Amino acid sequence: MNATKIAPSILAADFANLQRDIEMVNKSQADWFHIDIMDGVFVPNISFGMPVLKAISKHAKKTIDVHLMIVEPDRYIQTFADLGADNLTVHFEACTHLHRTLQAIKAAGMKAGVALNPHTNIQLLEDVIQDIDLVCVMSVNPGFGGQAFIENTYTKVRALKELIISKKANTLIEIDGGVTDKNAKALVEAGADVLVAGSFVFKSKQPIETIANLKEITQK
Repeated sequence: MNATKIAPSILAADFANLQRDIEMVNKSQADWFHIDIMDGVFVPNISFGMPVLKAISKHAKKTIDVHLMIVEPDRYIQTFADLGADNLTVHFEACTHLHRTLQAIKAAGMKAGVALNPHTNIQLLEDVIQDIDLVCVMSVNPGFGGQAFIENTYTKVRALKELIISKKANTLIEIDGGVTDKNAKALVEAGADVLVAGSFVFKSKQPIETIANLKEITQK
């Protein structure tokens, strides 16, 4: 089994010292940069856009995992590929033609991810799971950092893992929202492969050590 991937969420970084925080992640044991793009329409918040992602890509030395919380994500697939995204995750709830969107992401040279809001049943992915590289299970409602973890996530992850195995897919399971050292191991035991950690990392007094601790306690 592969080691659990840790993906610090840049949404929780200090935007006034963004390069400093990017360099911190580069030096740490983290595996990915998780970058949330919000449009104020799909979610009630606006985060950073293309210029900031371009700046992050210039300094980031690890996988850039972009999570689009936007309407009409198809319009921007090639743009995000050009800006350096390695993974591009779209929301199931925002895609009318999900299969076509997944194919377009792959055609642009990126891994294709699908995010599910807390109310969305994982069985809705049954017909496309073999086309998905990454399922991002939202363990909080999307749009804001620092929310409390939704306990039903464990059940959802186990069901998703069963679906992936039954379909002989190679899909990774990512958890986004409220991840800490208190729930990380249980999430991995339920089937998670990638843990997104925002506030827990960037509000820590010693973020590099916090990432190392997450890495240690989640080894499979």
